[in-house]
Amino acid sequence: MAESKKAIGMDEWKRKLQAVNVKKEDMNKLVMNFLVTEGFADAVEQFQLESGTDDIDLTTVTDRMVVKKAVQNGHVVDAIEKVLSLNPEILSENPKALFSLLQQLFIELIRDGRMEEALMFAQKKLGPLAEEIRFLGEFERTFSLLILHNVANSSVSDLLKMSKRHKTANDVNEAMLISQTNEKETKLSSLLKMLAWVDKELEKEVTYPKIKDFSTCKLEDPAAI
Repeated sequence: MAESKKAIGMDEWKRKLQAVNVKKEDMNKLVMNFLVTEGFADAVEQFQLESGTDDIDLTTVTDRMVVKKAVQNGHVVDAIEKVLSLNPEILSENPKALFSLLQQLFIELIRDGRMEEALMFAQKKLGPLAEEIRFLGEFERTFSLLILHNVANSSVSDLLKMSKRHKTANDVNEAMLISQTNEKETKLSSLLKMLAWVDKELEKEVTYPKIKDFSTCKLEDPAAI
């Protein structure tokens, strides 16, 4: 017979949490990392003054935001030129980001009704790259925008939505982050993923108050379930 899991009540669990010592300096670094990674330049500058954390080169933050905003506004050529002027190796070392940008440029040509130009671009640039990095499935899906008569009701309608621009912007932002910091996401995101994994493993052995919603961080008493 399997042994029953150990149970930790709400009061005991809160005592354990309160016993954990988190340095304010570490919390400030975590917040700063989030602000820098997400590109909140104004907030970075203000938080530096208030927290006394190390100075951050705001140029790297604003550069990423210029590229991100350009993509989100459909100005893909401007975004590509900006990235190349900063560091040509960013795209050569990250084929996913390069494909996302070229795919988005193709989509913008379609959106503008420049069909012949889009066809030539697909044949000379997007297609060869997709074959080289084995993105042919996504290329074929994107290329179908040229031949469908009713894109709005098709399986590729999402490509013309604003969410696709945002995804492309995030792909490029991630590539630029890696080149600048060797990180592709915030430390907070990494910690939350680690917490979710630890939580899953711990639950196999112990019953304890869990956080069901990290937006509120409210503990759920297992005894009340």
